[in-house]
Amino acid sequence: MPARTVVAGAVKRYGEAREEKGISHQIGVPFMLSRKTVSRTVTLSAPLTTVFGLVLRVHEAPQWHPGAIHAEHLGRSDNGDTDRVRLWSLKDEKSVRTRVLRREIRDGESIVFEHEDPARPGGGVRGGWYFTARADDVTEVEMRHDLGPADAGPGLAEAVARETVRYLDALREAAEHDTERRRLVLSFEDPLFIVGDVKDVYDVLYEADRWPERMAHVDRLTMTEDEPNIQFFDMDTRTSDGSPHTTRSVRVCLPHREIVYKQIRLPRLLDAHTGYWRFTEAPEGVLARAGHSVTIKPSALGLLGEGTTAGDARRYLRRVLGTNSMGNLRVAKGYAEERAGSRGRG
Repeated sequence: MPARTVVAGAVKRYGEAREEKGISHQIGVPFMLSRKTVSRTVTLSAPLTTVFGLVLRVHEAPQWHPGAIHAEHLGRSDNGDTDRVRLWSLKDEKSVRTRVLRREIRDGESIVFEHEDPARPGGGVRGGWYFTARADDVTEVEMRHDLGPADAGPGLAEAVARETVRYLDALREAAEHDTERRRLVLSFEDPLFIVGDVKDVYDVLYEADRWPERMAHVDRLTMTEDEPNIQFFDMDTRTSDGSPHTTRSVRVCLPHREIVYKQIRLPRLLDAHTGYWRFTEAPEGVLARAGHSVTIKPSALGLLGEGTTAGDARRYLRRVLGTNSMGNLRVAKGYAEERAGSRGRG
């Protein structure tokens, strides 16, 4: 069934919008708002439980949605029907959008959200996903955005419509090939305990512009940080077998707690690659962990040799990615422990 775009409750040309008056109840007080509603409905050849789960589990989205970078849960009700999540996503290849959503979850029916904005209580962006099972393996999904007065400027409804189309296209691809896709996903984590200060460990991994002089596998790295703690860099590296790779990555740096990244220009073998460095302080030092999640591109398996299987690629990636990230952690360990020793001797 072809997709349709609905704006303010009527079927419209893609990207059209019209204003409508609505009643909003914020903390029990009704007031009038001029709003624009942008909606798109698609029918997917996938079970409702699969589609609903993909939308719900925002931490998995960076593997299947090109614009998603990272998500973290900020809180959840005891019964699980509401939660708060912070999301980082790409605006373009040079900038990042951050927002906090409060979500209301009705299992198998809808996930309704509101952007939290203390400056505009009740007047910001609201919306949701609404799910209907049309058959055992057919699901209709409506994705809706209700734009507040401050968000309903010229062109914004059209931009939201385009973003909605991109999201639903990615959701379709992920949902309709869910079983195959999950066989191609590899996730793992390597820990290393460091007897040093978390700030020193963090600094080595945060200062990526110094990696060519610190990390043996990094040949070149050009980095920008136009917004504090949001980094973009282009990097030339070599895997442990000598194979060269050129990638572009975006990183979200959460000081002394976590650095997460997503490759937005990928090696030819991969459809997605995300990862993190996490730091947990202990009385004796820091537990640092390096994690990776990758999605293998099945059409590129031949790059590893004729007859290469997805299992062969998983073993290859586990080795080469783990070797490089553990190399980074060992450099951070050497730096932090040397500084800790200097402080002790001082």
